[in-house]
Amino acid sequence: MKVHLIKEKTIYLFSINHTNCYFPLEDWVDKIRNADWEKPDDILFTFPSCDLLGNGSSRVIFNIKGNQFRLIGKYGFGLSQVHLFICWIGSHADYSKLCSKGLQYTISSY
Repeated sequence: MKVHLIKEKTIYLFSINHTNCYFPLEDWVDKIRNADWEKPDDILFTFPSCDLLGNGSSRVIFNIKGNQFRLIGKYGFGLSQVHLFICWIGSHADYSKLCSKGLQYTISSY
Protein backbone atom coordinates (compact mmCIF):
# COMPACT_ATOMS: atom_id res chain seq x y z
CA MET A 1 0.00 0.00 0.00
CA LYS A 2 1.10 3.54 -0.67
CA VAL A 3 2.04 5.79 2.25
CA HIS A 4 0.06 8.94 3.09
CA LEU A 5 2.49 11.29 4.81
CA ILE A 6 0.79 13.48 7.43
CA LYS A 7 2.38 16.72 8.63
CA GLU A 8 4.95 16.76 5.83
CA LYS A 9 5.20 20.50 6.48
CA THR A 10 6.98 19.65 9.75
CA ILE A 11 9.87 18.25 7.72
CA TYR A 12 10.25 21.41 5.69
CA LEU A 13 9.98 23.69 8.73
CA PHE A 14 12.71 21.66 10.39
CA SER A 15 14.95 21.84 7.32
CA ILE A 16 14.69 25.65 7.27
CA ASN A 17 16.46 25.76 10.64
CA HIS A 18 18.75 22.82 9.84
CA THR A 19 19.85 23.41 6.25
CA ASN A 20 22.46 20.64 6.44
CA CYS A 21 19.54 18.22 6.76
CA TYR A 22 17.52 19.47 3.77
CA PHE A 23 18.76 16.99 1.15
CA PRO A 24 18.72 13.93 3.44
CA LEU A 25 15.13 14.76 4.42
CA GLU A 26 14.19 15.30 0.78
CA ASP A 27 15.63 11.86 -0.01
CA TRP A 28 13.65 10.38 2.90
CA VAL A 29 10.40 11.91 1.58
CA ASP A 30 11.12 10.51 -1.90
CA LYS A 31 11.53 7.02 -0.44
CA ILE A 32 8.26 7.39 1.47
CA ARG A 33 6.44 8.44 -1.71
CA ASN A 34 7.69 5.30 -3.48
CA ALA A 35 7.16 2.92 -0.55
CA ASP A 36 4.80 -0.01 -0.74
CA TRP A 37 4.05 -1.44 2.71
CA GLU A 38 1.58 -4.12 3.74
CA LYS A 39 2.74 -4.58 7.35
CA PRO A 40 5.07 -2.78 9.80
CA ASP A 41 8.02 -5.06 9.00
CA ASP A 42 7.92 -3.76 5.42
CA ILE A 43 9.13 -0.40 6.72
CA LEU A 44 12.44 -2.12 7.46
CA PHE A 45 12.82 -3.07 3.78
CA THR A 46 12.62 0.59 2.78
CA PHE A 47 14.66 1.84 5.75
CA PRO A 48 16.86 -0.99 7.10
CA SER A 49 18.32 1.17 9.88
CA CYS A 50 14.97 2.30 11.33
CA ASP A 51 13.64 1.01 14.64
CA LEU A 52 10.07 -0.10 15.28
CA LEU A 53 9.13 0.89 18.82
CA GLY A 54 7.32 -1.58 21.02
CA ASN A 55 4.69 -1.12 23.72
CA GLY A 56 1.93 -1.05 21.10
CA SER A 57 3.01 2.46 20.14
CA SER A 58 2.87 1.99 16.33
CA ARG A 59 5.89 4.28 16.15
CA VAL A 60 9.02 4.07 14.07
CA ILE A 61 12.32 5.87 14.49
CA PHE A 62 14.08 6.84 11.28
CA ASN A 63 17.78 7.70 11.11
CA ILE A 64 18.40 10.78 9.00
CA LYS A 65 21.76 11.94 7.62
CA GLY A 66 23.83 9.05 8.89
CA ASN A 67 22.01 9.00 12.24
CA GLN A 68 22.86 12.65 13.02
CA PHE A 69 19.11 13.28 13.20
CA ARG A 70 16.12 11.21 14.20
CA LEU A 71 12.54 11.34 13.00
CA ILE A 72 9.69 9.76 14.97
CA GLY A 73 6.67 8.68 12.97
CA LYS A 74 3.43 7.03 14.00
CA TYR A 75 1.96 4.63 11.46
CA GLY A 76 -1.47 3.21 10.85
CA PHE A 77 -2.28 0.57 8.28
CA GLY A 78 -5.64 1.21 6.67
CA LEU A 79 -7.55 -0.74 4.05
CA SER A 80 -6.01 1.02 1.05
CA GLN A 81 -3.06 3.05 2.37
CA VAL A 82 -0.64 3.49 5.23
CA HIS A 83 -0.87 6.70 7.23
CA LEU A 84 2.46 8.00 8.56
CA PHE A 85 2.19 10.93 10.96
CA ILE A 86 5.36 12.93 11.61
CA CYS A 87 5.57 13.23 15.39
CA TRP A 88 9.03 14.70 15.95
CA ILE A 89 12.37 15.52 14.29
CA GLY A 90 15.58 16.42 16.09
CA SER A 91 19.22 15.70 16.63
CA HIS A 92 20.37 12.33 17.86
CA ALA A 93 21.38 13.99 21.16
CA ASP A 94 17.89 15.50 21.56
CA TYR A 95 16.34 12.12 20.79
CA SER A 96 18.46 10.54 23.53
CA LYS A 97 17.09 13.12 25.98
CA LEU A 98 13.54 12.19 24.94
CA CYS A 99 14.30 8.53 25.50
CA SER A 100 15.70 9.14 28.96
CA LYS A 101 12.25 10.51 29.87
CA GLY A 102 10.31 7.88 27.90
CA LEU A 103 8.80 10.58 25.67
CA GLN A 104 9.54 8.81 22.37
CA TYR A 105 6.21 6.99 22.83
CA THR A 106 4.06 10.10 23.27
CA ILE A 107 5.69 13.21 21.77
CA SER A 108 3.82 14.81 18.87
CA SER A 109 5.67 18.00 18.01
CA TYR A 110 9.15 19.13 17.12
